[in-house]
Amino acid sequence: MQVDQELDTRGLNCPLPILKAKKALTAMQSGQLLKVVATDAGSMRDFAAFAKQTGNELVEQQSAGNEFVHILRRR
Repeated sequence: MQVDQELDTRGLNCPLPILKAKKALTAMQSGQLLKVVATDAGSMRDFAAFAKQTGNELVEQQSAGNEFVHILRRR
């Protein structure tokens, strides 16, 4: 999957990963993909709720060890 921008939010706790993702998405074109890497376990449900509220598409979520990867498509 070809992402257009990657955001490293490792070590940050809620709500900072969401706030940084929101800012990054605002600067992106419609349809572009944003990859967010987080270490906050709550980010799995936070990004699902964020996508639902904002209309951005949550394309994929993965967990690998203590890292969580979220791929969002800009609406």
